[in-house]
Amino acid sequence: MTQYTDRHGDQHPLPEADAAAQVRADDRAHVFHSWSAQALIDPLPVAAGEGSTFWDYDGNAYLDFSSQLVNLNLGHQHPDLVAAIQQQAGRLATIQPAIANDVRGELARLISEVAPDGFEKVFFTNGGAEANEYAVRMARQVTGRRKVLSMYRSYHGSTSTAISLTGDPRRWANEVSDAGAVRFFGPYLYRSAFHSTTIEEEAQRALEHLEQTILLEGPSTIAAIIIETVVGTNGVLVPPPGYLQGVRGLCDRHGIVYIADEVMVGFGRLGEWFGIDAYDGRPDLITFAKGINSGYVPLGGVVISDTIAEHFDKTPFPGGLTYSGHPLACAAGVATFEVFRRDGILERVRDLGERVVEPTVRAWVDTHPSVGEVRGRGLFWAVELVRDRETREPLVPFNASGSDAAPMGAFTAAAKKGGVWPFTHFNRMHVAPPLVISEDDLVRGLAVLDDALSVADGYVT
Repeated sequence: MTQYTDRHGDQHPLPEADAAAQVRADDRAHVFHSWSAQALIDPLPVAAGEGSTFWDYDGNAYLDFSSQLVNLNLGHQHPDLVAAIQQQAGRLATIQPAIANDVRGELARLISEVAPDGFEKVFFTNGGAEANEYAVRMARQVTGRRKVLSMYRSYHGSTSTAISLTGDPRRWANEVSDAGAVRFFGPYLYRSAFHSTTIEEEAQRALEHLEQTILLEGPSTIAAIIIETVVGTNGVLVPPPGYLQGVRGLCDRHGIVYIADEVMVGFGRLGEWFGIDAYDGRPDLITFAKGINSGYVPLGGVVISDTIAEHFDKTPFPGGLTYSGHPLACAAGVATFEVFRRDGILERVRDLGERVVEPTVRAWVDTHPSVGEVRGRGLFWAVELVRDRETREPLVPFNASGSDAAPMGAFTAAAKKGGVWPFTHFNRMHVAPPLVISEDDLVRGLAVLDDALSVADGYVT
């Protein structure tokens, strides 16, 4: 019988390898997968996970350097989260959101305690897309306006308004779901839309561009600006100094609601409770999901500033969800706070990011001709791969597929062969392991990615 070894050195049996055939057959016959041509995919059957590792049915181990979809912040099968769900299920498995319950209220209080001053209320959703949908709804209700501005390089979810606000190509086939969506260019010095040569220029010119967009669209028509504090899937784009403060100033000047999309970077990914804490941002609404409970039970939400919350003191909020603040999800969220504080998760993320990840990935710029730029913070980094450093031609074209995407496919295959499950998007490789990863596993995973980059180097012109 195939076994796997957990973080404590204990052996555990895996299902028989023959079971993988049934898993694959059921999946291929009956599961309809997202973002995929159904006949062209062959998902890997996974048998077990523990900590920063998961195993297939043959016992092959993969270090999870993607935290699945950058949501598994406390890793696979964290015993505290599993126990919290089990205990809650034994007492109160579910209750409708109009009825108060202890774990929902406790989690809301815990979130408000780590949010910026003046954020006391939390509206719970089932995930990040709904969180952004409801934040936009709140902004539209409060301002009486319709338009919402978002960046071209962004992802805000796949529900109707969220996908309209999304900037990347996943939006294209879904247009137009919300005609109030308007896009602008955010700061991205490596591929500057403003021909900037310094980070200071990029911040200034990006803000000037945003201001012109606001003026041309009509400030009195704009309800909100939504920004991923650090752009996630579309590049781990770190905001330059002063940029988010400039956005705040524009919003104040024109009565626009500033929504910080923290679905991916909230709850520890950058070594802070919220990403805005690292960049001195002051939004009006903060959306979250993923890291709040590592996705053990679906959960997301909106942290609401007192000013916006007060609008609904006497005016009913027009929205709700059957599973808002589900007790099982909230129990895992409360346990997440306990683990973060007991185990010093924020401190270890900052330490590992600064001491291990940053010097390692920055060194790749000197050792791999395919590495054009690295950027990030904490345990969230992007490595931008290029064919030519001088021209900055991407290793694969924008939104590449099929044979055009082969170089990234070859890199990914090399990483998996080395036992690391990477996160890639377009011409980038992202480093986003669980926040509980051991230093030894982190170093080992980075070494595998270092080796895999040699494959990408072979495509450099």
